[in-house]
Amino acid sequence: MPTQRVQLGEWMPDQSGITGALTDAKNVVSQAVGYGSFPTAVAFSGSATEDLVSLYAAKNPDSTTQLFTSGASKIYTVSGIGALTQVKSGMTTGIDDRVRFTQFGKRVITTNNADVLQGWTLGTSTSFANLSASAPKAKFITVVRDFVVCANTYESAAQQQYRVRWSALNDETDWVEDVNTQSDYQDIPDGGQIVGIRGGEFGLVFLERAISRMTYIGTPFIFQFDNISRNKGCMVSGSIAQYQGVTFFLSDDGFYMCDGQQVVPIGSEKVDRFFINDASESDYGTMSSAVDPIRKLVIWNYVATDGFRKLLIYNFATKKWTYADAGTDYLSEASSTAVTLEQLDSISASIDAMTTSLDSRLYVGGKYFLGGTLGAVVYTYTGASATGQIATGDIDLGGQSVVTLARPQVDGGSATIAVASRQLLSESVLFGTAVAADSENRVSLRSSGRYHRLQLVPTGNWSNAVAIDVDVTGQGAR
Repeated sequence: MPTQRVQLGEWMPDQSGITGALTDAKNVVSQAVGYGSFPTAVAFSGSATEDLVSLYAAKNPDSTTQLFTSGASKIYTVSGIGALTQVKSGMTTGIDDRVRFTQFGKRVITTNNADVLQGWTLGTSTSFANLSASAPKAKFITVVRDFVVCANTYESAAQQQYRVRWSALNDETDWVEDVNTQSDYQDIPDGGQIVGIRGGEFGLVFLERAISRMTYIGTPFIFQFDNISRNKGCMVSGSIAQYQGVTFFLSDDGFYMCDGQQVVPIGSEKVDRFFINDASESDYGTMSSAVDPIRKLVIWNYVATDGFRKLLIYNFATKKWTYADAGTDYLSEASSTAVTLEQLDSISASIDAMTTSLDSRLYVGGKYFLGGTLGAVVYTYTGASATGQIATGDIDLGGQSVVTLARPQVDGGSATIAVASRQLLSESVLFGTAVAADSENRVSLRSSGRYHRLQLVPTGNWSNAVAIDVDVTGQGAR
């Protein structure tokens, strides 16, 4: 009986299963070969008095970290044991906006498009306060070289949707336009309104139908603005995520990355059509994104048409996609302060009841990891592995055949296998009962048809699902 190895290749829902592409890759992440597990989100903090929609990890001068979270009217600090301390109240963030953070030296600065920029000095502040008398109101904020930069500002009792404004050189408190201090602004008249901005050695300004790069050139013009993408902009501000010098975002026709020189599609003919069909367009405004630098992932959190939130996951090392159940409403990079053994009593009644492993980065302190918020609580993606599900494309021997045996190739664990067989590609794909591998890693099956798909659910303390060895043989027609 012939055996063939079905590699767990690339998940490309925009393609038909008959092409050989995986037809499902849920709650897993792409690896160089095969797929690994994705952790569940577990509650980390106590409950705030309002829903939380922002999360930000700042770096202290001593290399420790400080975690902030916010709702529409309040900002909290989050300690290493998840205790929330209110450090700002009375904000008037609009329903279509959220508090956004950036760090400039020892100062954490926030904006929410309703209140003037707020500042917090790391190591000394106990509450956020107005940054300065000249500080503006704005939707977006970042740091470009030695300047704090705002975009889509609110000035003269009107929203300046096309404006980029920056502080004085090395002075985040001075926003008075002056050629000597180099504080100034620039309006970008073409490309629609600004929907986001990212910084670094250069700035990237994302508009609805264009992308501009802002490059420091000194006085008298301070920054030069170059259009690097015309008629291709960003659809959703919450879709913008940055890692080192590369920024990822959602445009009106799919997902892209930009290095400041060129815009490159990353979802074309892979997941773009899947996302556009699966995402609830009316909920685009609640979308968020973050980078998991440990696993080389950029992840988007969105509401699907069925009302549930999902994560769309791109591994920028392997250039492959997966997806997962979200478990949070908002996604962000997070961090924590170190936790002592004595403080563990405040987290869990017993070691056995802990939802996060003791060797997690969560307890080390000063390390970055994936986090988010759900309702009024901060969550971290440090829980047990989510239940993964991987489905192959169609196996076709060119005629009627029968699948009789499968052997999952799962490092560190095993799997259950279900099979779906069809005579015609027009028929629905219906998987039979999943069967667990026995002690010899064999799954006995019997399913007849011309086209076969196998669904694998890894079990045990697994680390990598690579392939499925399948016994399939042709059948003569009567």
